[in-house]
Formats: sequence, C-alpha cells, structure tokens
Amino acid sequence: MSLQYLNPDGLHSNPAFTQAIIVPPGTATVHIGGQNAMDAWGEIVGAGDIAAQAEQVFRNIETALTAAGTSLEHVIKWNVHVVEGQPLEPAFGVIQRVWAGRPNPPLITMLYVSGLANPDFLLEIDAVAALPQS
Repeated sequence: MSLQYLNPDGLHSNPAFTQAIIVPPGTATVHIGGQNAMDAWGEIVGAGDIAAQAEQVFRNIETALTAAGTSLEHVIKWNVHVVEGQPLEPAFGVIQRVWAGRPNPPLITMLYVSGLANPDFLLEIDAVAALPQS
C-alpha cells in the first residue's frame, strides 16, 4: 500500500501526527466508530481515570481493527473527544505509548466536548484505517 504522508512546508511539522495523507484509488478503508471505555461485558473500565479509559479505548480499537483485517499501523486518522475539564496529557501519553514510534503517524483531531453518551465516559476515539492490499 503506497499511502503518501505529507508534511508540507508552511505547516507545523510534529512527529506525533501527519498533516495530510493521500490514499490511492482502490484502497479500501475501515471506519471505526467512536470507542469508549466500555469492555465486552458492558462495564466501564477506569471510572474517573482518563488514562485507564484510554487504555480500554485502544483495546477496543485494536479488536475492531483485527476483525476488519488490519492493525494500528494502518490507522490514518484519529478523532479524539475529551470531556471538558479532563487533562489531555494522560490520554495523549497512552496514544504515544500505543503508537510506540511506528513510522508515519496518522492525522489527529483532538476536541474538547461538554459530554459523551454516558457521564462516566471521559474520552472517545474514532479511527479510519487503510486496509493493506494483498
């Protein structure tokens, strides 16, 4: 798969994210709906702890990616929704650890929101991944 990762002159360059990605025609993508800290049994993991919730969110994302036949290194876009008043750093620390120096970081949008579907959810992340071509 030959995605083009662009960090053009005139835009801030940061090793944590890419500014633009070109997905070639014919490349299938998988869109992962907003994942929160709910486990497979419907229990909220990490009540009151944004880092623990971020860990569960990424477990959920990885489960969905695996089911779709892809993995984290093929994610091209994250949308991170954090409840106002929550610190971003613990969640972003989890994101950085999970990404763990993989090349070509995805696009990222981080939003503070007034609330999520359940008042115990502190963050929610959705993702888009490009499926590897066989």
